[in-house]
Amino acid sequence: MTTRDRQPPSRDYQLMVSALAEVTRRRDAELDDAEQAYQDNAARAAGELARAENDALAADRWAGAAAAQVLDVDREAARLWDQLRRARGLRMRALGEMPDPAPIEALPRVALQRGPTSDELVVTGHGRQSPRALLARAADRIDDRVRPGGRRLLPRWALALLPLIGALASTLAGLVAAGLVTFGHTAVFGGLLIRGIGWLTFIIAPSAGVPAAAYLAHRRLHARLDVGGIGLTLLGGMVAATFLSLSFATR
Repeated sequence: MTTRDRQPPSRDYQLMVSALAEVTRRRDAELDDAEQAYQDNAARAAGELARAENDALAADRWAGAAAAQVLDVDREAARLWDQLRRARGLRMRALGEMPDPAPIEALPRVALQRGPTSDELVVTGHGRQSPRALLARAADRIDDRVRPGGRRLLPRWALALLPLIGALASTLAGLVAAGLVTFGHTAVFGGLLIRGIGWLTFIIAPSAGVPAAAYLAHRRLHARLDVGGIGLTLLGGMVAATFLSLSFATR
């Protein structure tokens, strides 16, 4: 008979109850850990699902805004093209229908923005301007070339500067002409041609300020140089050319 056989039955029962209690405790602990892990994973999955839904909604809004912006750009491009076709001149009328946009495969691969913007001065990646900015520049150029009469007149303070601009440009052109004539009288090759260019420059010297005045009015003041402004510029140029001729004649 072994030692185990000599133990009373109550002792064996107590050992089995203790073992069963230990197994039950371990099972409850493992079930609690599994339940906690499940809840953590479920909460994490719910958070990721919510973020994914928010990203999907933001992407839908972005796509809708981008589609609306594309439609606006297409309509503006069609309007500008039609306006350009109705402009004067044979070359304008021979433009034909508006060309189709370039295929997506031919476009450069650039990173998409987080959302479409309505700012017309935005510059996209690689220094490219937005379509709205390009269309705005094209509209300004069409308005300048097709409808120059629609620009505002020069302000009054600018009219007082036109004779001065004409006089300065005429004086500069007259000095250049005098230098060419003087240099042409020397014993150089092509002296006759140089003198001819000098006299021609002196003839057109009174009107040398008109292009400068038109450039300043168009680019700086966003206005047009009308007949009165041209007359004031020519008046200043002729007065300066007269005084310059008299000064050369007295020498």
